[in-house]
Amino acid sequence: MAARAYWQGQIRLALVSIPVEIYAATKSGARISFNQIHEPSGKRIAYEKVVPGIGPVDRDEIIRGYEVSKGNYVLLEDEEIEAVKVESKRTLELVQFVDACEIDPLYFEKPYYVAPQDDLAEEAFVVLREALRKAKKVALGQLSVQGQEKLVAIKPCGKGLLLETLRYEDEVRGGQEFFDGIEDAKPKKELLDLATALIDQKTAPFDPGEFHDRYSDALRKLIARKAKSKTGKAIIEDAGDTADKGSNVIDLMAALKQSVGQDKPPAKKSVTRKRKSA
Repeated sequence: MAARAYWQGQIRLALVSIPVEIYAATKSGARISFNQIHEPSGKRIAYEKVVPGIGPVDRDEIIRGYEVSKGNYVLLEDEEIEAVKVESKRTLELVQFVDACEIDPLYFEKPYYVAPQDDLAEEAFVVLREALRKAKKVALGQLSVQGQEKLVAIKPCGKGLLLETLRYEDEVRGGQEFFDGIEDAKPKKELLDLATALIDQKTAPFDPGEFHDRYSDALRKLIARKAKSKTGKAIIEDAGDTADKGSNVIDLMAALKQSVGQDKPPAKKSVTRKRKSA
């Protein structure tokens, strides 16, 4: 089944407009989700809209409200909300260019692929892609979708472009409040050297195929076995190795030395060749 475009429109750079299509780069159905079931009947549980002390209410009686203080709401009609929605434009204007390292990873939200809409758009699309690549810059703009305006960053991605939605400043918490209690002290050189050696030993190119969601894999196997089972009994298995329940007192130096020693590649055995007698 062909992927459906999340957005279609034009990327505008000054007087140049490039027709593009934007597609979601991630899949929402990759993770397992559950439904709540009424066990005696085996039927899915439905949820009713209820008001405490009143009971179930009609959908027509429900409006949206914003809590301004505990139990006090500003009530808003659908027409009022619609009136302040941003007009869904079909143009994404690139208004600024920055170095990729300037954007804190905390601001990145969701990735999308950007492709030219047709053959006529391809030339200008490639020019933009290669100009960003040569300048080593990321383009910024604001994309209006479904009445909302999203801050986005665009950068080269193989033959195409990658668009990432960004969080606005007021959506990101400052980390300092969580780090204030950490002492501003430098570790001992020997400990730092051992930790650095361990990092060097475990350094390798990133390959996402090397990592798997073991919980989801185990759930799928459990579901498959349960579907085949006719007993209906619970299938309980040991989750594997548990954490050491012994003392929490750790000799950091000994632990680092042991870790570095365990991860060292085996030394090559030297082979002494005997000379043939003349």
